[in-house]
Amino acid sequence: MNPVSLRELLRLAIPAAASVLLNNAFKVIDQYSVQWLGREAQAAVGSCTFILIGLFAIYSVVASGAGPLVARTTGACDFDERRRIVANALTGSVTIGTGVLIVMGFGAPWICRGLGLREDVLVLAAEYLRWLAIVGFPLVLAPLIDAVFIAVGRTALVMVLQLIATILNIVLNPVFIYRLEYGIAGAAIATGISRGVAVSLGFWLLWRQFRPGLRDFRPDRSLRRMIRIGLPLSWGIALYALVYWALLRFAISPLGPAVNAALGIGYSALEGFTWPVFWGLSLGVASLIGRYLGARRLDQAKRTIRLAVPLMSVLGLSAALIFWFGAEPLCGIFSDDPEVLREAILYARVLAFSQLFVAYESLAEGVLEGSGDTRPILWWSAPWNILRIPFAWYLAIHLGWGPAGIWWIINISTLIKAAGKWSVVLRGGWQTIRV
Repeated sequence: MNPVSLRELLRLAIPAAASVLLNNAFKVIDQYSVQWLGREAQAAVGSCTFILIGLFAIYSVVASGAGPLVARTTGACDFDERRRIVANALTGSVTIGTGVLIVMGFGAPWICRGLGLREDVLVLAAEYLRWLAIVGFPLVLAPLIDAVFIAVGRTALVMVLQLIATILNIVLNPVFIYRLEYGIAGAAIATGISRGVAVSLGFWLLWRQFRPGLRDFRPDRSLRRMIRIGLPLSWGIALYALVYWALLRFAISPLGPAVNAALGIGYSALEGFTWPVFWGLSLGVASLIGRYLGARRLDQAKRTIRLAVPLMSVLGLSAALIFWFGAEPLCGIFSDDPEVLREAILYARVLAFSQLFVAYESLAEGVLEGSGDTRPILWWSAPWNILRIPFAWYLAIHLGWGPAGIWWIINISTLIKAAGKWSVVLRGGWQTIRV
């Protein structure tokens, strides 16, 4: 591999950021598209956001482990092993994902009831989830296809696939929701079809590049290694979603549908644009670090981090300014309900204070994930995410601070998580870990 440069980092990071942004756009598009169905539909889609994050965590158990292994074998030019890893990953993803879709299809009302939603919102949320279970098999394979192509440096291809899916979703949403009168179910159907087209194309390209044989699909130590690496990351994402599930149940939903809808809008309209940029740069860093470690070029892995820190600092500060000054015009795109808009603006302006730390946290995760040293990510995420629940309830409900208390607890815990993950990066254990 050639020495890393700022140009090479940006070549990977910009398409990766665009890919994550477009992937995240599905939630934004659904949130925007259902607004004419009423406040209850907005609240239903917003509340389902964290269920979908939990599902993504499960789908990513294999994908998160495949990325570092594919990157390392690419750097080491061990293409036979890489082919087995990709085939094993497909076997594991299909097996796990199929089981999840069956549970979600039959258990949608029970899952949504745990969010503490009002009955009218609960019915819509359950309908949305049930249809995603019916048409959502492409969502099972999407994380793996993206992870494999990012690991080998083909981030531009991932961006193109996401762009195809996003354009189709924009076109199909109004057709299924309003013209064909499927209502909120139409948003799920549009997602399934648009994802299906992009995933089918991605799967064909993956098959052409890696050409796995039938023997390669037989589960072996490669699948076990992927699960061992991917589980901490997936547990971290799942716990994050479960924490928000609990926050919705005990702190957010009791404050009313306007706060439910505001969370969905703030999370989608603002974090749906800024976080993908952070994570895109993080994915570029992870791809380079995995391949440089595989090629035994530790000096270049360290240089990658040095190049990324100032970039991430600029992005984090820019996000903070967008959250503060852009809150009103951006949130206003998604709702003209005065109460919902007021709560969404509050969410954005409070969360503005943590965006630099969100950026640094995502970069630290990219370093650790690229190396395969994923356990510290869970250790520094899970406890502080879980502690958000009692503190948010105490401030928002018991002391009567309302939603502002919840958002400030999120800020404080983000600062602590970012500091903890960087302490692990600076200690340097990721440099010598065996995967």
